[in-house]
Amino acid sequence: MKIKPVVRQLLVSGAGLITIPAFAQSSVTLYGIVDTGIGYQSSSTTLGSTTGGHSAFKMITGVWAGSRFGLRGSEDLGGGTKAIFTLEEGYNANNGTMSTSNVMFSRQAFVGIANTTYGSLTAGRQYASYYQLLSAYSPTTWLTGFFGAHPGDLDGMDTIYRANNTLLYTSPTLYGFKFSGSYSFAGVPGSVYQGSTWSAGVQYAQGPVGVAVVFSKINNSTANGGAFGTDSTTSNAGAQAGISAVTNGYQTAQSQQRFAVGAGYTFNSQFDITATYSNVQYTPGIGSAFHDEAVWNTGGIVLHWKPLPAWDFATGYSYTRASKANGIASSAQYQQAVLSEYYTLSKRTGIYALEAYQRANGQTLAPNATGGGTHIINATATIGDGFNSSPSSSRSMVGVGVGIVHRF
Repeated sequence: MKIKPVVRQLLVSGAGLITIPAFAQSSVTLYGIVDTGIGYQSSSTTLGSTTGGHSAFKMITGVWAGSRFGLRGSEDLGGGTKAIFTLEEGYNANNGTMSTSNVMFSRQAFVGIANTTYGSLTAGRQYASYYQLLSAYSPTTWLTGFFGAHPGDLDGMDTIYRANNTLLYTSPTLYGFKFSGSYSFAGVPGSVYQGSTWSAGVQYAQGPVGVAVVFSKINNSTANGGAFGTDSTTSNAGAQAGISAVTNGYQTAQSQQRFAVGAGYTFNSQFDITATYSNVQYTPGIGSAFHDEAVWNTGGIVLHWKPLPAWDFATGYSYTRASKANGIASSAQYQQAVLSEYYTLSKRTGIYALEAYQRANGQTLAPNATGGGTHIINATATIGDGFNSSPSSSRSMVGVGVGIVHRF
């Protein structure tokens, strides 16, 4: 029997389909946030100055949530295992520039494997274990990092500390416990210590109760301290993260060490409370511009109230106290109070308002204008981490902001 050419072609095509292997299911999601508003601060000056401050109105971006876009994807490899990746870039919604110049995916860029039984292992630029486990109890959840981070984000509870070349493991949740550890490779020839970052933590969350205990150490890639090395794993295109009026005189540290405890309790669907404590140490080397270890202790509390489905209100207070060292007789102290209001317009869009006040007392260090070294100045106010580069010239500062945020 002769087979017509059309039928023959159909049979051949069908046989070919039978031999095609089954591909694993995969997905890629494009996502992002656009956040912009208007802000006011009662006094604005240059970092390190205690004079010449003026009130300022300005456009602000990334207040409620940092403006960003990204790609997130996964591929099912079978047996409860999947390959995962994230590429995320931050930008300034006011002028369209990248949040970190000359870095394409400055927020996150990592790839890894996740398994429901064994946990996840990821590699790339990402948040260390310290932030991964502590962020649920951070004041930035409802008060934002811009206004609500502890002064200058000294203790790294906001998102400004990202680590390059990071290998991070996070366990699955076992009886409410989750463990995580990370190590960031600086790749400095002849040393596994210079420029590296390592971190570890444990979190417990069961029912209405949650608590996390975390630790992190960031090493300067410049041997024995000094100017921040570009090979340091927390480098942002060569720049050091977290420089503010609080830490300005200590940026030549050989290492930074952070220990923190965060806890939360949910009373009901309308009311919850979180509290944090942190101990931060900047250790000098022989090349540092200061000679005694600088220590800051911070305690904070946040109350969140949701009276109606569309409304969220929160208030928080924090107190930071520095040690007496490096010739300082009156240690620096920072007291900060923040209010926030958020109204949900839709599933993806909301409007917000924030009000903050900070009072600084005591003394701190500032770099000398020329010749290196440091000198003692009066501590000045610097609310959250949104004003790190434009702190108050005086001991007090008021900040107010309103804006709109849209997620896609």
